[in-house]
Amino acid sequence: MDTKLDPSRDDLPLMANTSHMLVKHYVLDLDVNFESQTIEGTIVLFFEDGNQVKKQTSSTEETCQLESSEACTFRAPEPCHIPATNARTVASKLGYNDFAICDKGEKDTFDKDGNHDNQEQASGISSSEYCCDTRNHGREGFLLVLDCCDLSVLKVEEVDVAAVPGIEKFTRSSKLSVISEELRNEVVGELVTLPADRWREQLDYYARCGQAPGCGELFFDTDTWSLQIRKPGALTASDFPHAIRIWYKTKPEGRSVAWTSDQSGRPCVYTVGSPINNRALFPCQEPPVAMSTWQATVRAAASFVVLMSGENSAKPTQLREGCSSWHYYVTMPMPAATLTIAVGCWTEIKLEKDLVTERPFSSSEANFRFVCAGVCGHVEYPCRFQNASATAQEVIPHRVFVPMCLRDVCQETLLPLIPPCLSAAHSVLGTHPFSRLDILIVPANFSSLGMASPHIIFLSQSTLTGMNHLCGTRLCHEIAHAWFGLAIGARDWTEEWLSEGFATHLEDVFWTKAQQLSPHEAQEQQELRACLRWRRLQDELRNSPEEMQVLRPSKEKTGQVSDSGASVVKHGLNPEKIFMQVHYLKGYFLLRFLAKRLGNETYFSFLRKFVHTFHGQLILSQVIDGFLGAHDVQLKGMRHVEIGLCQHSKRKRIDYFIQGGNYEQSGHKEGSVLFCPQLLPDQLVLLLEHLLEQKTLKPQTLQSLQRTYRLQEQDAEVRHRWCELVVKHRHAQAHRHVERFLLEDQAMGVHLYGELMVSEDARQQQLARRCFELAKVQMDGPSADMVAQMLF
Repeated sequence: MDTKLDPSRDDLPLMANTSHMLVKHYVLDLDVNFESQTIEGTIVLFFEDGNQVKKQTSSTEETCQLESSEACTFRAPEPCHIPATNARTVASKLGYNDFAICDKGEKDTFDKDGNHDNQEQASGISSSEYCCDTRNHGREGFLLVLDCCDLSVLKVEEVDVAAVPGIEKFTRSSKLSVISEELRNEVVGELVTLPADRWREQLDYYARCGQAPGCGELFFDTDTWSLQIRKPGALTASDFPHAIRIWYKTKPEGRSVAWTSDQSGRPCVYTVGSPINNRALFPCQEPPVAMSTWQATVRAAASFVVLMSGENSAKPTQLREGCSSWHYYVTMPMPAATLTIAVGCWTEIKLEKDLVTERPFSSSEANFRFVCAGVCGHVEYPCRFQNASATAQEVIPHRVFVPMCLRDVCQETLLPLIPPCLSAAHSVLGTHPFSRLDILIVPANFSSLGMASPHIIFLSQSTLTGMNHLCGTRLCHEIAHAWFGLAIGARDWTEEWLSEGFATHLEDVFWTKAQQLSPHEAQEQQELRACLRWRRLQDELRNSPEEMQVLRPSKEKTGQVSDSGASVVKHGLNPEKIFMQVHYLKGYFLLRFLAKRLGNETYFSFLRKFVHTFHGQLILSQVIDGFLGAHDVQLKGMRHVEIGLCQHSKRKRIDYFIQGGNYEQSGHKEGSVLFCPQLLPDQLVLLLEHLLEQKTLKPQTLQSLQRTYRLQEQDAEVRHRWCELVVKHRHAQAHRHVERFLLEDQAMGVHLYGELMVSEDARQQQLARRCFELAKVQMDGPSADMVAQMLF
C-alpha cells in the first residue's frame, strides 16, 4: 500500500493490522500544555490473543456475510531518526514519579467520580537513549502496525504486567517465580476477558498495569500514516507483547486536534473529528472493527476543565498548586475514532433542578422489553439494555459547558431543550445507550453544526441564534447518533448513511415530539422539512462530482479488508467530501420511503427491534435488508430493491430514493406551503430559496424583506440564505450581515466565499478577502484550504 497519498484526492488508509492483534483497552496518561500547544505522555495498549481475534473476526464476518479480499502489500519501513533524548529529563518534565504501587487486593480504587487513587504515579523510563532504528533487528519477525500521523513517538516498551502486586490471580500459577513473555501474555489474556460484572476490578488492574515498569524497549519506525513496532525474536502475533507502552507527543499542527481560543478569548483545545480521526491524538487501531474500552488521566492547569468521552462525570483532583487531574473511563467497547476530548476554560450551567426521570412502561413497551430481554448479541460488557432502571430512564444525567460570554444565551435557549429532546428520543427508541451526557459549545472555528461522541456532544455557536428551532433540531440529530452511529456503528466508514441518514430522519421525529405537536402539526412540519431537503439534494447532485455522490463507492467490496485487516476509506481525504450532505439526504429519503411504505407504527417497531438486536455491534447495509426479511416485514414488491440502491447516483435516478417518482407528484408541491405573516424558520428558508431563483430583485424589495422578518436576527439557516441574496444582488447595505456571518458562523460560511468571488464585483471580492484574513488563523484546516482555493 502506497502511504504517500495526495490528501486532495485520495482515500484514507487504515493501516492497523487488526486481523493479527486487536486492542481491547487503552490507558492514556497525558499532560496538556497550552504554551507549546502539545499533548504529551504515554498510552498503554492491551491486546487480545491472536486466536481470539480470529474467532471474533470469523464470527463477525459470518454475521455480516463478508469475505476477505486479497492481501495488502505494505511498503518496507524506512528507519526514522528521532534525536536521542535523556529519558529522566522527559520524565521529570511530565511530572512522573518512579513506579510504586500498593497491593489493594480486591478494593475498588475508583471513587464515585471515577478518579483513580494513584493518578500521579506512572512508570519511569530508563536512562538509555530511545531506539527507533529497525535495521538489522529481525525484519523477518512479526510487525505490529498502528495508525499514527502527526505524532512524535519517543519510545516504545513492553510493560511488565507481572510486576503488579496481586496479578497472579490472572495466571494459573500461585506465585510468579519465573517471568516469561508467555506468562505476561497470559495475564493480559485473562484480564481482557474478565466477565462484565467485574468491570470495576478490570479497570483497576488496567490502571495498575498501565503504571507498571517497562521490561524492554521495542524497535519502532514511523511513516506518514503508521507506527510499526517489532520485538526481536517475536515471529508471530502470539509471541509479541500483549501490553506495550508508547511515549509520544502531539504536534501543534496535528490534524486530530484544534488549538484555538473560545468565544471569550481563552485558550482551548478539542478533537476535531477530522478525516484522519484520532491518529494524530494517540497511536491506535483506527479500523472500526477495533472496538475497545479506554480510561484516561489528563492533567492541565487548574483553571481548565477537561471533558472527555467517559461514563463518569469526572471532577478535578488537585495534584499540586495550579495543576489538576481528570480521570475518565468507558466500559462499552467503541472504535478508537469515537474518543473525544476538549480542554478549556468552560463554565458549567445548570437548571434549577436536575431532571432525571423515569416513567412507567406502556403495555406494548413492557411486552417488547420482556421479549427482548437477554438477547444482546454484542461482546460482553455492562450493557444498559439489560438494566431495568436504565430502560425506564427518560432523561439521563447531563451537564452543559459553555464559554462565559455565552452563558446567558445557553441558559435561555439550549438548557431548557435538553430534557424534552432526551425524553422524546427515549419515547421513540427506548433505552438510552449511554448513562450520561455532556454538551459543549465549541469555538467558532468548529467546522460543523454538531458532533456526537460517546457521552459528549459538541454544538456550534451557530445553533444558538434566532428561535430555538435550529438548536432543537441539531440537538435531536446528535442525540439520535447515540443509537445510530455510536451504539450501532458502520463496519465500513464509506457507509456513512447508516449513521447520518438515520440521525437526519430521526431528528424530525424527536423534534416534533419534543415540541409536543399534534399529529397534524407534526406531519406538516416534517413535510416542509422534506421539501427543503429535496431541494438541497437536487442542488447537491447538480453541483458535485459524480463519483462523490455514491453512498457505497466500494460497491460489492464494501466491508472487505485485506488479510492483515488494513483497508481504505474511499474518498476519505477529499476535502469536498466534508462539505457534502449526500449521505445525510439520500439516507434520509430512503428511510422516509420505508416509513411511509410500512406505516409509522410498524416502522418504529422495526427500529426498536433493530436497536435491541444490533446495539454494541457494527453493521453493513445488507444487514438492514436481511433484518427486514427475517422479521417478515413486507415492502409490497420493493424487497428486491436492495439497500445497495444507494450506489445509483445519477441525477436521472434520484427519483429512486423518493417513492419511485417525482417528489412534486407525491403531494409535496412547494406552492402548497401557506405562509402566515409570522413565518417559522423553515418557512423563511423556503421563501428565501424561492427568491434566490429570481434573476433580479430591487433594493427596495430586499430592504422590505429584511425589515419585515428581521432576517439578521434569525437562526443561521435563515441568515445563510439572506446572505446569499445579499451577495447575488450586490446589496451593499447588508454587507455587514455577510461579514458577521463569515466570522461567527464558520461552520456554514465556506460556500459564501465562493459566491462573493464569482459575483465579479470588486467590493464583494474585497469583502471575502478581508473576512478570510480575519478568520483564517483560527479556521479549521480543510475549510481554510477550500476558501484559499476560491480566493487565490
